[in-house]
Amino acid sequence: MFKFKFIFSTVTIVTFLIITSTIKNETRVIEKKILSLSSEIASKKEDLNETQLDFYYLSSPAEIEKKLYIIGFDEYQPISYSKIFFKISDFTEIEKKLSNLKKLNEKKIKKK
Repeated sequence: MFKFKFIFSTVTIVTFLIITSTIKNETRVIEKKILSLSSEIASKKEDLNETQLDFYYLSSPAEIEKKLYIIGFDEYQPISYSKIFFKISDFTEIEKKLSNLKKLNEKKIKKK
């Protein structure tokens, strides 16, 4: 009876030690991944902020006017109203139509 209790308690303790170490290693790996993803997110946020700053600067009326003076008013062609999209859904609808037409043309060429 004593041997059975001793063996059972030893096996139980060893099993818990193994389970604990594997869980600890897995959490360590997860923490490393979280740290790397956090640093990646921080760099992306910084890039986004810089890009927004560049956009606001370059699209300011004063900058646009400077560029027009540099390239000249003769070469300047404004965008037609039909090429301006007010919603992303409008753009995606047109993109789907264009991509379907491209696929049809590719099929016709392959048949010839």
